[in-house]
Amino acid sequence: MMKKSISASKASLVLFLCQMISALDVPLDSKLLEELSQPPTITQQSPKDYIVDPRENIVIQCEAKGKPPPSFSWTRNGTHFDIDKDAQVTMKPNSGTLVINIMNGGKAEAYEGVYQCTARNERGAAISNNIVIRPSRSPLWTKEKLEPNHVREGDSLVLHCRPPVGLPPPIIFWMDNAFQRLPQSERVSQGLNGDLYFSNVQPEDTREDYICYARFNHTQTIQQKQPISVKVFSMDSLNDTIAANLSDTDIYGAKPVTERQPILLTPTGSTSTKVELRGNVLLLECIAAGLPTPVIRWIKEGGELPANRTFFENFKKTLKIIDVSEADSGNYKCIARNILGSAHHVISVTVKAAPYWITAPRNLVLSPGEDGTLICRANGNPKPNISWLANGVPIAIAPEDPSRKVDGDTIIFSHVQERSSAVYQCNASNEYGYLLANAFVNVLAEPPRILTPANKLYQVIADSPALLDCAYFGSPKPEIEWFKGVKGSILRGDEYVFHDNGTLEIPVAQKDSTGTYTCVARNELGKIQNEVRLEVKDPTMIIKQPEYKVIQRYGQVSFECIIKHDFTLLPTVIWLKDNDELPDDERFLVGKDNLTIMNVTDKDDGTYTCIVNTTLDSVSASAVLTVVAAPPTPAIIYARPNPPFDLELTGQLERSVELSWIPGDENNSPITNFVIEYEDGLHEPGVWHYQTEVPGTQTTVQLKLSPYVNYSFRVIAVNEIGRSQPSEPSEQYLTKSANPDENPSNVQGIGSEPDNLVITWESLKGFQSNGPGLQYKVSWRQKDVDDEWTSVIVANVSKYIVSGTPTFVPYEIKVQALNDLGYAPEPSEVIGHSGEDLPMVAPGNVQVHVINSTLAKVHWDPVPLKSVRGHLQGYKVYYWKVQSLSRRSRRHVEKKILTFRGNKTFGMLPGLEPFSSYKLNVRVVNGKGEGPASPDKVFKTPEGVPSSPSFLKITNPTLDSLTLEWGSPTHPNGVLTSYILKFQPINNTHELGPLVEIRIPANESSLILKNLNYSTRYKFYFNAQTSVGSGSQITEEAVTIMDEAGILRPAVGAGKGYSETLFATSPVMHTVRPTFYKVQPLYPRIRNVTTAAAETYANISWEYEGPDHANFYVEYGVAGSKEDWKKEIVNGSRSFFVLKGLTPGTAYKVRVGAEGLSGFRSSEDVFETGPAMASRQVDIATQGWFIGLMCAVALLILILLIVCFIRRNKGGKYPVKEKEDAHADPEIQPMKEDDGTFGEYRSMSAWTGKKLDKEKKRKGSCANSPEADPVFTKAKSVRSDRSNFFRRSGDQYSSTRSETSYTRRKARQSSELTRVSSVSASLCREEKRSDEWKYRHGSRHHTSEHQIMGSEEGSDSQGGQPSPFQQTPSCNSVRGSLARQHSSLQHWFSQTPDYSSDSEDAQSSSHRKAASYLVNPWSRS
Repeated sequence: MMKKSISASKASLVLFLCQMISALDVPLDSKLLEELSQPPTITQQSPKDYIVDPRENIVIQCEAKGKPPPSFSWTRNGTHFDIDKDAQVTMKPNSGTLVINIMNGGKAEAYEGVYQCTARNERGAAISNNIVIRPSRSPLWTKEKLEPNHVREGDSLVLHCRPPVGLPPPIIFWMDNAFQRLPQSERVSQGLNGDLYFSNVQPEDTREDYICYARFNHTQTIQQKQPISVKVFSMDSLNDTIAANLSDTDIYGAKPVTERQPILLTPTGSTSTKVELRGNVLLLECIAAGLPTPVIRWIKEGGELPANRTFFENFKKTLKIIDVSEADSGNYKCIARNILGSAHHVISVTVKAAPYWITAPRNLVLSPGEDGTLICRANGNPKPNISWLANGVPIAIAPEDPSRKVDGDTIIFSHVQERSSAVYQCNASNEYGYLLANAFVNVLAEPPRILTPANKLYQVIADSPALLDCAYFGSPKPEIEWFKGVKGSILRGDEYVFHDNGTLEIPVAQKDSTGTYTCVARNELGKIQNEVRLEVKDPTMIIKQPEYKVIQRYGQVSFECIIKHDFTLLPTVIWLKDNDELPDDERFLVGKDNLTIMNVTDKDDGTYTCIVNTTLDSVSASAVLTVVAAPPTPAIIYARPNPPFDLELTGQLERSVELSWIPGDENNSPITNFVIEYEDGLHEPGVWHYQTEVPGTQTTVQLKLSPYVNYSFRVIAVNEIGRSQPSEPSEQYLTKSANPDENPSNVQGIGSEPDNLVITWESLKGFQSNGPGLQYKVSWRQKDVDDEWTSVIVANVSKYIVSGTPTFVPYEIKVQALNDLGYAPEPSEVIGHSGEDLPMVAPGNVQVHVINSTLAKVHWDPVPLKSVRGHLQGYKVYYWKVQSLSRRSRRHVEKKILTFRGNKTFGMLPGLEPFSSYKLNVRVVNGKGEGPASPDKVFKTPEGVPSSPSFLKITNPTLDSLTLEWGSPTHPNGVLTSYILKFQPINNTHELGPLVEIRIPANESSLILKNLNYSTRYKFYFNAQTSVGSGSQITEEAVTIMDEAGILRPAVGAGKGYSETLFATSPVMHTVRPTFYKVQPLYPRIRNVTTAAAETYANISWEYEGPDHANFYVEYGVAGSKEDWKKEIVNGSRSFFVLKGLTPGTAYKVRVGAEGLSGFRSSEDVFETGPAMASRQVDIATQGWFIGLMCAVALLILILLIVCFIRRNKGGKYPVKEKEDAHADPEIQPMKEDDGTFGEYRSMSAWTGKKLDKEKKRKGSCANSPEADPVFTKAKSVRSDRSNFFRRSGDQYSSTRSETSYTRRKARQSSELTRVSSVSASLCREEKRSDEWKYRHGSRHHTSEHQIMGSEEGSDSQGGQPSPFQQTPSCNSVRGSLARQHSSLQHWFSQTPDYSSDSEDAQSSSHRKAASYLVNPWSRS
């Protein structure tokens, strides 16, 4: 009997139809369903884990249907729950739903527990899931004292949230006091546990209102944690102050924030594990600290992250994989990286699975005496345990039923009776959950019933299909027969289609199909019949359609629409303008067969449609009216149309919607069409797809939709100029879910092993699923074998492997899509094959026919297809050379393979070596590999012409002779008979002399040519011969030398070019005419191509012999590559070129050619560039000694410029000693602030300058005066200002400085100043010796110095410019400068704040460094 299935959720009592495995299909007829008995079925129940609001009444749902109506009872924690004894609990009338009154004094906690509902009638009992009732909880935060977080800039920080444990868990977020969410970024983000992570803190992170909030959605409450304070310390402000007042920022500036390589804040360690359940969302998290902020990257070891299911959140710190399956198990690595390094963590993910259905039990409706089965198959990880119950009681202790037999996950029913009706429960459970399904067995005995009304009239149009209904029911299932007429014969044949639901289809109804049809239904309990009538009508046609019209403004136009129709049908004619009603204007006149428009205006331009409707069909025709202006119009500017606007969706249905819009301005070019595009916001947001397009006269379109798609539409107008911008998107429209409309495509079955079958298919796209929960039902059975289909339901994958199959047998395969709402239509079957194995038999009767010395033909008999054991790919011929018949020496055997595709039985073997012995065998090839080889077949090739001699060398050149040496051919290809030598002279103008030919015995390997002309170039052509003929020749050139005196004898052109007698005993000789003739050089050539390669360039050089003024080019490429040669043109006639831009460590091929010589070029040369080497150059700008040297040079130049400036501006009003007295040593008297000016000095004359120089030399450069030059008054003023700054700074810390630390610092200062004085004395002694040397050896400069001074004497300028030798500062100047530096330094020491006693060593180090620098500026390097 045929088995049917139908979903249980479609209508009341439709559970009869829930994928029944029976001969019965119960129609959805309310009157019939009211009369039929059925066991109870649970139609609605609360979720398994039911969390309730403790402030509201608890409602535990349990609804069921059955005939008679079922009664309800409950258990609580496994025992009977007596509702009548609890005043707070009531049950709804005609329902099993419980209402627990909490709002009137009850407490939700008192009703926590596990509840189960039972619905029972006389035909069985159905039970609900175990419903666990738990009230939600939203506890307060525990009070805790939160200490402020003090953190250094650049360090990492974690602010812990630690929310209270609630039910369900709360949602965590961070806000400030103003209830604004705290901004998050790659640097600052919230973890999955609610903590706030800082990869590195910045000064802007300082705030006192980091607040963690926990939102409990179930009770709609939000709990707040105490604010957390974070203060970030930074030295930037202090560094800026010091840097602005102190030149040596390298000494006194704080170090910048230290950069750090990443470390993982969470998770900790190098590895961790995570277990997730199948179908859930997998969330993996890695948050790292580091500076700069690390970037997170995720990989799956040994595989790829699943496409379309992988998402990255929280700035890629969280990996999210939705709908996980067992295939997603594995090791996932997160890598945190910044410029300093990386850190990683490996998370081992294991995907377990709560039980899920492979085949859920389905309701059975049987007739008495029939057989049936209930199948309950589930899978999970670990594999679930299957247990059966009957009417809610374990089947082991349930009342016995002789028609029932339990076999694991299957219950087999045989010869059932009405008392066999019952409800069976299947429970599949493992440690992660359980599944409970009710399926009833309903045994009915009913006579046939026809549900289609009697004498129903069907009317159709000719040439269209006609469907005549005969809805029926009976148990056992009735047989249906159709008759035409009251006493007609039974209908059969291809012109009728009989559907399983009783409907008769006439695919193409004709006029003679009209009549009365009788439907008869019968089973063993009775018979019934029903009559229906069919009328076939003529189609409606428009025999004259409206035509396109162009009319001038204010004219008159008429459109015709003449129709023909069936006389029994009443047609109605409607005229539309632009798919809308005609304007309410008296100018529009509608006649019986036409439409007339009077006094046409521009608004009348558009498309006019004539629509003819009857009760059975509808036809239409359209025409365009174009209104033009009568007078000529000015030039028109044409442009793309403006985008449409005001998009509106109307008539929303499950599979269609109507879209309308208003066109934008067409910009003087009529709109030809509109393009409609859609966006799927559910599966592909932001991606627009083409939907359809309509004519430009249409502004409304009915769009076909797919289920489970969130549509948005936009419209683009098109004219002859181009496309408009897209319109604004329409409102969104989400279609309802539905069964899949189509099945996977490209279904294939190909085995990967001899004992399996790999079934593959192309999965449906997102919007093709039509709903959530997309899966596939994969079915297969062996072809041409009477076997049942084997099926399995798999997740949304594209491959399934069937194991344990025979080798290479055909299978029928089909793959059907399904989702949470049901199955797609029945799929078509495809033929696949199980895995192949290696062939068993070798080809036979192998024969070889030798065609010539290099070609042979091989034949063989084909292998029987059964022995191929797979798809025949072809045959492979293995052949190899055993030995050469001329040399009789074996060598390494190199086998060659030729493949002949398909079922060929012969093939050609090219490229054989002549005069050789070969062997071959043949093997058959299938998809798995090669079969055994046939026995080796031996064959021989005849002689051929030899290859060229292996070499030709010309040695020992003398005045009149040359010695020739050669090697025998590498491939003689037979027995050599002789060698042929030809040669001729060539003069300097490339004229060729007579050609001489000599035959040489085959056993010779050298020859001396005598009596040649001296200092003459000869060209030689040399080849070998066998009995078959001459081989290819080898050429060479050589030159005889000139005589000892170096005097050239007559040129070749003056004589014959050779002597009459070449050697004493000569073989046969043939000569040509001795006269010369002018020819183009036979072989202009480029030879001796050499290369000198470096890492990225190569120098190419060559020698050229040929015509003058040749233009050369160089071609090169990567050796072994199939890419085209790269060409470089050589400028001029140079014989070298440099190739640049090469890759280090790469082999290149190169050749040189000459333009215009018919493609003549040199042979290829191969060279290799050097490997890339790390640069050994040192950046001198980063070397310490160089920095120190430059600082010293800069300081000397500054001192020289200051001395030059002071000497230029010296005055005569005060002597130097008075100036020194006015600015005494700051170590002796209190420092007096100077305004830094030199206004009191007058200019000195050149004579005064010379006198001072003499006086300075007389007293010595190391005088006791601490200040020998007024320039240091300026320096003292600058240091005085700086001292004042530090004095002011020190006052701020005077209250915190202790007496003890002050005493220790004074002692250290004294020590440092002593060191400064000793260094100063040393410098003065060195400078004195330098000055003595300079004055002894600088007399030659004095003359020019006096001339310069004399020329400036008496001038009105500020003073003569000193010579370069006068700009060197004296020792007094230097020591005076040092004295002031000592004084400033001592004053700075006295005013510098004492930060703490703990930092005295560090402060002392800083002071020593400062003193050292002031004495010796070179110490910085």
